[in-house]
Amino acid sequence: MTTATVTNNQTNPPIKKRGKWSKMGRRFVRNRWAMTGMFLLMLAVVSALFAPVIAPSTPDKADLRARLVAPSWMDDTGKSEYLLGTDQVGRDLLSRIIYGARISLLVGVVSVLISLVIGVILGLIAGFYGRWVDDLLMRLADVQLAFPFILFAIIVMTVFGAGLWKLILVLGISNWVGFARLVRGQVMSVKEMEYVQAAKAIGATNLRIIRKHVLPNVSSSIIVLATLNVATNILLEASLTFIGLGVDPSIPTWGGMLADGRNYLETAWWVATFPGIAIMITVFGINLLGDWLRDELDPNLRV
Repeated sequence: MTTATVTNNQTNPPIKKRGKWSKMGRRFVRNRWAMTGMFLLMLAVVSALFAPVIAPSTPDKADLRARLVAPSWMDDTGKSEYLLGTDQVGRDLLSRIIYGARISLLVGVVSVLISLVIGVILGLIAGFYGRWVDDLLMRLADVQLAFPFILFAIIVMTVFGAGLWKLILVLGISNWVGFARLVRGQVMSVKEMEYVQAAKAIGATNLRIIRKHVLPNVSSSIIVLATLNVATNILLEASLTFIGLGVDPSIPTWGGMLADGRNYLETAWWVATFPGIAIMITVFGINLLGDWLRDELDPNLRV
């Protein structure tokens, strides 16, 4: 009997249970909208990382003899060498769009990281300690919300001048309130849970409780909000650059290309249209991923 049992155990190894991340990955692959969002986002990421390899030419190479040339697939003469045409000074539009992905993703990701760090820290402090600390930080958040973003951006850019990193700081400092309020509300709920009270009873420090028990339980909501804010900040960067308050005009950005093409909408529509499509595709992909993360990380929304 013992021999048969040993033999059976050797021939039938125990079945390993799939981990949380493995199950999440399988659900991701089965979700066509999530896969579509990942594909669209990866187009921008690959373009940003391998721009010198992918782009047909450098983004600042101008040829006045080829200014406002139509895309090659629209040229009946077959003389056009530019897949998406050229701009008002003869620069290849496809190359500029590929290089512009670098700036858009850099602004979106770094500015959200700044907002996340500031907002999460202040939200944890306000939600965990409460009382006058909570009142002070939330009144600060109210002041931030009451101050118009565009007016804040105009003041900063006028005083200190336009620039890439100044724009990133403006976006990062302006959007911390959303993270702070989200984290504060969830911390106020989590800190009343039994496991947190038990940790206090055994003498755990506040810092350890926040780090080990509170923050991990609010991290899923932070990830979702950060993902959606990346898309929002890409649009804000394009908007500010469009009105001349963003990145230096010498740097290829999608918003800057939109601004350059607004005067040629009737004669050379491609100058503004294709950068706009690039913004739309990237933001759409990020939003699809954000929606999937929201549904996946919230058990109440998971089907």
